[in-house]
Amino acid sequence: MGNDYGLTLSICLRCRDGREERDTDLDQRGGRRLASAVQSVFAESTAAGRSVALRGVNCMSQCKRPCTIALSGPGRFTYLFGDLDPQFHTDDVLAVAAAYADAVDGFLPRPARPEVLRAGILGRIPPIGSAGDLVEPLQTLPSQSNPETETL
Repeated sequence: MGNDYGLTLSICLRCRDGREERDTDLDQRGGRRLASAVQSVFAESTAAGRSVALRGVNCMSQCKRPCTIALSGPGRFTYLFGDLDPQFHTDDVLAVAAAYADAVDGFLPRPARPEVLRAGILGRIPPIGSAGDLVEPLQTLPSQSNPETETL
């Protein structure tokens, strides 16, 4: 499953938000309910109009911060957000996905994100090969070293 641009909104389907009647009811988990709420309005959203793909993930390993989403794309920052409520944050999820699509390299400054996604950020990973203020090389890669100048 993909799209022309590779922009993807991932939603954890197994997040538990405490409203489940039984632990075994996977279809009633908060993540599944968030995904259903987003999916029900996605086709008409700005994010869909910007070619963002929507997918579910069977566990994003953020169990202490449900419900969880991620935004990713080739050559772009990757974001992981948590603390989302399936009853209240559908519009926020779609708004941040649209903002992500509009950002040249996927970088979302704090003011560009809906309020709940300012506090609920769990991770921001720069794209591979990026340089700038956020990335500092810590070692030279073996392919960049010169064997003639190295000593044993």
